Amino acid sequence: MTDTLTIPSRPRAFRPATTEPPVIRRVLIGVCLVVLTVLLFAPLIAVFDEALRQGWAFAIASLSESDAQSAIRLTLMVAAIVVPVNAAFGIAAAWAITKFDWRGKAWVITLIDLPFSVSPVVAGLLFVLMFGANSAVGAWLVASGFPIVSALPGIVLATLFITFPFVARELIPVMLEQGRAEEEAALTLGASGWRTFLTVTLPNIRWALLYGVLLCNARAMGEFGAVAVVSGKIRGQTTTMPLMIEMFYNEYLSVAAFTMAALLALLAFVTLTLKTALEWRYADQLAASHRH
Repeated sequence: MTDTLTIPSRPRAFRPATTEPPVIRRVLIGVCLVVLTVLLFAPLIAVFDEALRQGWAFAIASLSESDAQSAIRLTLMVAAIVVPVNAAFGIAAAWAITKFDWRGKAWVITLIDLPFSVSPVVAGLLFVLMFGANSAVGAWLVASGFPIVSALPGIVLATLFITFPFVARELIPVMLEQGRAEEEAALTLGASGWRTFLTVTLPNIRWALLYGVLLCNARAMGEFGAVAVVSGKIRGQTTTMPLMIEMFYNEYLSVAAFTMAALLALLAFVTLTLKTALEWRYADQLAASHRH
């Protein structure tokens, strides 16, 4: 029997999966830019164009009306209440989920994600059924002088429900990745729980916390569905900026509607700018921590 000599085949050149021909890259980038222009930039340009159609003076005057001023104040007030509460809840929930082992933790995480899967209109209807004047609790609250529905508390509760996952969902992955070693070391060295949180945990999560707070604030100011159900749309009292935009537009006050929409878009743009800056800062922080 003679042994056959096998000649090794020439190794094939492997091409990285992310390397594409320049033509394909240009086409994909062009498609993305076209979609962004059609779905994002063109509507924004149209909004600002309609707002300034009769000049800056008329646009500013439309925002100076009492109803518009009331809507702006109410929107900022709701955001000022909701964002700190959600930040505190997000920190507490993330701390409990990531730092302790207890039965039912997966169920709690699922409940935190519930507002993402429930329609805001359905959420608003639930609050009306619970605290409306036709319910036992709602009737007692109205008789006591503390109405929930068609009042500020109902708007705050609906906005809280819609926005409470944002901070927690930003903090949980970060705190899971960081683990418990640093906190356990601080406690071993004699630090109290509160001091451990302030000096160890909070500095490690500050950028993720700010990122979640910005997302929560943007959603709180722009929420429409749940607030439209529970607010009663009382002009000058329970109308937020999104609701006021709808009212102005239905009354054919197009300049006032588009001017308030432009103001809301500017607030969203500021939030987006801060969010992008935090993303860059947070990416730099992660890169530095990986190097160390």
